[in-house]
Amino acid sequence: MNDAPQKAVHAPKARAILLESGRTIWYMRLLPGGLLLIFVILTVGMFYFGGVVETLNRPPSPMGETVYFCAITALTVGYGDVVPTIVFGRIDAVLLGLIGVVFTRLIVAAAVRGVQEASREARERA
Repeated sequence: MNDAPQKAVHAPKARAILLESGRTIWYMRLLPGGLLLIFVILTVGMFYFGGVVETLNRPPSPMGETVYFCAITALTVGYGDVVPTIVFGRIDAVLLGLIGVVFTRLIVAAAVRGVQEASREARERA
């Protein structure tokens, strides 16, 4: 029925995709690096000025729990087992969430570009 010649599909290799994604992240390294630096600053600010407490007993959270809270907030998961109790802490948590969303978008954009570039190279080799 269909007499049109079939084009061969050349899928990119996973290694090529990872290399291209890594190269993209390396090219824009100042942006993720800056976001990580802001994350660290906000985490230290949360520890000293955020009033972070455990929800069960309400004791002040140690540094390890504060880092956990900030990471979970930046990943936009938010379990609710550790919460900020003062206004500064809540503003800090919102900023951490925004940074997490931007950071996640950068990683996804790098991965998409990696797939695109690896696919283009696979087509050119064929």
